[in-house]
Amino acid sequence: MNNTISEASEIQVSYKPNKIVSSKITTSFDAVQIIRKFWNEETIQMQEETKILFMDSSNTIIGVYSLSKGGLTGTLVDIRLILSVALKCLATGIIFVHNHPSGNLNPSNADLSIMNKLKTACKLLDIALLDSIIITKESYMSFTDEGLL
Repeated sequence: MNNTISEASEIQVSYKPNKIVSSKITTSFDAVQIIRKFWNEETIQMQEETKILFMDSSNTIIGVYSLSKGGLTGTLVDIRLILSVALKCLATGIIFVHNHPSGNLNPSNADLSIMNKLKTACKLLDIALLDSIIITKESYMSFTDEGLL
């Protein structure tokens, strides 16, 4: 038998925050005001996107992550990517935000399913899912404000 040693790569983790201004989130309105600065208002009615706000234990924003861009009626949401970024930036809370190009603020069955999966996964890692927000060009809907989270 030939005994060979397989090679492995060392994993390196780095953390370099670029905080310019610390913004504390106390309401869903605060979160929407901040996230809109990272949204292209010209495509909000054309293409569904998902972005995540990562927070520290005092609900101050660590950063915003653009998770995905999709089509008119959906976009890919990978829970593992969300949580991997949360762990890397040492977030203790997250706010999940996506737009509905149709302008309809009602959560779809897919939206509700994703929130249940994300909520369960966050609990396992002691990361608070603080809110899930659907935005449109004109308005927004907060799962927390509506008692859905």
